[in-house]
Amino acid sequence: MATRDGTPRLLRSLNDRAALDLLLERGPLTRGQLGELTGLSKPTMSQLLARLEDVGLVVHGGRSSGRPGPSAQLYEINPTAAYVAALDVMPTRILAAVAELTGRTVGEYELRTPRGKGSDAVARVCEAVDGAAADAGIDRSRLQRLVIGSPGAFDPRTERLRYARHLPGWHHPQLLSRLADELGVPFGVDNDVNLAAVAEQHVGRARGHASFVLLWAEDGLGAALVIDGALHRGATGGAGEVGFLPLPGTPVVRHVGRSNAGGFQALAGGPQVLELARECGLRAGTPEVAVTRALTTPGAGDKLLAALAHRIALGLAAIVAVLDPDLVVLTGSVLKAGGDRLLDQVRSELADLAVARPTIELSGIPDRPVLQGGLCVALSAVRDEVFDTIQSSQAVGRS
Repeated sequence: MATRDGTPRLLRSLNDRAALDLLLERGPLTRGQLGELTGLSKPTMSQLLARLEDVGLVVHGGRSSGRPGPSAQLYEINPTAAYVAALDVMPTRILAAVAELTGRTVGEYELRTPRGKGSDAVARVCEAVDGAAADAGIDRSRLQRLVIGSPGAFDPRTERLRYARHLPGWHHPQLLSRLADELGVPFGVDNDVNLAAVAEQHVGRARGHASFVLLWAEDGLGAALVIDGALHRGATGGAGEVGFLPLPGTPVVRHVGRSNAGGFQALAGGPQVLELARECGLRAGTPEVAVTRALTTPGAGDKLLAALAHRIALGLAAIVAVLDPDLVVLTGSVLKAGGDRLLDQVRSELADLAVARPTIELSGIPDRPVLQGGLCVALSAVRDEVFDTIQSSQAVGRS
């Protein structure tokens, strides 16, 4: 009996999910359009839409227009069926965003944070989340998931932050449990560069690529490693902390845990880009500005870009020699400031330094990639949870 009863339930589940995915991907659709795309009959599609309306996941979205014949009822995902949030935590500020179930961002908030070591990370997280929720017109209790992106990584064995000594207030041994108690919202934490890679997977350059490396360059250097479609985090969460890579031509850095630096960082980190700019005769207050000015300064700018491309390619050569990815995505303010010109020079340099020949591209995410990645992770989980809840409620209703 259980086997026979489970078969139609499974088919209903698969059909419902197929329809929901189509509405998420394509927006409002008519019953006829959904039937054509899924291959379901009109009666079956009518029953399916009625089920999804009953549980509040699908709503009417107006009527079709611009086609021959009478207009038809449009159906769409109920955007208020669930909300998620994401945070991008940096030493001096926290960016927060709230999105509805369709993925549309409906609330944002920026919280400037002090550098003092005594600052309360838990209070700051709650304030940032509340600010974004208020901007979205909802209370924090409406959120079904929060994803937090931060420098470094939380060691899954100790639940303590590693590789981010420069992030004040985030090294309390019970930080994650305190966050759980105060937030009252299911949450996860991940490395900020990992979340930027998730954004590239979903809506950026890495769509369709099973294995790729994302290299991030600002004041610090970091990477995300995606292997066979999944992020590789390592035993302590530190996979991708490429700033610690020892490289030819750089002094050997010992006790890297205390200095929070390594060979690649000492070669191509933000302070080193500024130092290189000064050596080339360029004045700038930030690495991004230095690279931007180099693009319009013949001579000195050419020298800076050539040297920086060599240094970036040197680090990439070590990375691709181990991973052999089919794609490398360059991002972060320094690399994005260099644009196609710096990109072409990195490609040329890497071709001379590595046997592997990955495609190298600039990021396809124009703004706030960490937030976008965090929202992607949260939405993926919540959509599954909402759908599972619907199927469970339908099963209970029939029992």
